[in-house]
Amino acid sequence: MARHLITSAIPYINGIKHLGNLVGSQLPADLFARYQRARGNEVMFICATDEHGTPAELAAAKAGQPVAEYCAEMHEVQAEIAKGFRLSFDHFGRSSSEQNQKLTQHFAGVLAERGLIREVSETQMYSHADGRFLPDRYIEGTCPNCGFDSARGDQCDNCTKQLDPVDLINPHSTISGSTDLEMRETKHLYLCQSKMKDTLDAWIDSKTDWPILTTSIAKKWLHDGDGLQDRGITRDLDWGVPVKKGDEDWPGMEGKVFYVWFDAPIEYIACAQEWVDAGKGTDWERWWRTDKGADDVTYTQFMGKDNVPFHTLSFPATILGSEEPWKLVDYIKSFNYLNYEGGQFSTSRGRGVFMDQALAILPSDYWRWWLLSHAPESSDAEFTWENFQTAVNKDLADVLGNFVSRVTKFCRSKFSEAVPAGGTETAREEQLRADLAAKLAEYQTHMDTIEVRKAAASLRAIWVLGNEYLQEVAPWATFKEDPDQAAMQIRTALNLIPLYGVLSAPFIPDAAAVMLESMGAEGTDWPSDIAAATTALEAGHAFTVPENLFRKITDDERAEWQERFSGKRD
Repeated sequence: MARHLITSAIPYINGIKHLGNLVGSQLPADLFARYQRARGNEVMFICATDEHGTPAELAAAKAGQPVAEYCAEMHEVQAEIAKGFRLSFDHFGRSSSEQNQKLTQHFAGVLAERGLIREVSETQMYSHADGRFLPDRYIEGTCPNCGFDSARGDQCDNCTKQLDPVDLINPHSTISGSTDLEMRETKHLYLCQSKMKDTLDAWIDSKTDWPILTTSIAKKWLHDGDGLQDRGITRDLDWGVPVKKGDEDWPGMEGKVFYVWFDAPIEYIACAQEWVDAGKGTDWERWWRTDKGADDVTYTQFMGKDNVPFHTLSFPATILGSEEPWKLVDYIKSFNYLNYEGGQFSTSRGRGVFMDQALAILPSDYWRWWLLSHAPESSDAEFTWENFQTAVNKDLADVLGNFVSRVTKFCRSKFSEAVPAGGTETAREEQLRADLAAKLAEYQTHMDTIEVRKAAASLRAIWVLGNEYLQEVAPWATFKEDPDQAAMQIRTALNLIPLYGVLSAPFIPDAAAVMLESMGAEGTDWPSDIAAATTALEAGHAFTVPENLFRKITDDERAEWQERFSGKRD
């Protein structure tokens, strides 16, 4: 039995996410976790909310809440949405946890001992009215490039130009609105990534099976321009992990916190500690420490391409630089962006479908199927309501749902709600099993290599084989001449339903559960022998006719949703 550690990129706490965020990390990670569990492997699938940094503070201020209170509330909201999408986390943690605070401070202390953290004096915008240094996003002004009057201190959202606060015309504090700002000297800690460049380069080179998207981004950061640069790991903020050197205070760093992208990846490890402390498991170290048994774990990370630099360079620099026996990632599955109706999803503008809204109009399986079968693997993908309607109606309603409905209803009307006896199998049934075995092998290969769209296409092809068989043997016609032979054909088709349930569960778990329950086959294992799997339901085995697995999306619904989600969310 193999052991799989699976993490999906930790989502920011600053609001409910749109569907593009879901397909970029959590959903394909859940697909892979469900598949590995179905194959009988041991899995730990963990995620958390990323609760530190400027986005959390700004969102809390906008909501009129203390940041700690806001983060606690949003963690619960995001946890409920995750349940709604059937994300099967073993634990959904919080980067603000005590476990993560202590582990982050531990890593900082060890890295300092190894000579991999240096102190840097730099200038930063200071607000006299607020009595604090301002992070770039706390400063707004007029863009010197395009004249947009709400450009931030790090970037103009209008023309996308990268900026420094001193570039802005008439800058002001977004906290108080004060223009009484000045550049003032402050000290920060930097992770000496440049010292790790050769080590990281060799490590990336050893990952010959990684997606090109992942390795190309890592190589760009390693070699473009002046190469891999040291990175600041502290900030002048009130909310975050206090800067300490292990358990000791860090002179000169009083009142500072660690940068969110230093502590957030460390939460992957801390989350496993939270899992144990929550009473959900024991011995987290066997998943994370190679001196405690983690050397036989396969660790896979899922993320959008914007997170790749932190997971291929910064976090590995932390792990490798510590020289402690922590588990390094084995495979990083990264995704391109999902766009929306000819443009981009926009959280700030409320453009697109957000996770809570999606679940309010259709069950999770509809969204899971479309998002996974259109996952942006080789290039950016685009969500359109027309494409969504077509995929749901054809793949889910016509191919899978219609097959299950036709077979069970025909059997009930002509025989009973039990698998019928009689008839003799022919070469056509033998061919069906051969075709199923070939497609199953293809499906498993794509799932093993995490080729999500190809896996979805193979699964759909398995569903199609049942429809093609039904159309060709036409039991409704056979019944008129030879009821016994029609019984055999229907018996064969009925046996495909639990097979479809097991194979479909990683993609559409709710519909899969209905298929298995209706056929009285809840304990069905992943098939190792197609012949056995397609004869498991013997004559006399009782079943019930399920309600339609999927309904079709009407043209009126599609038009209404297209209009509703074109602009600002309610």
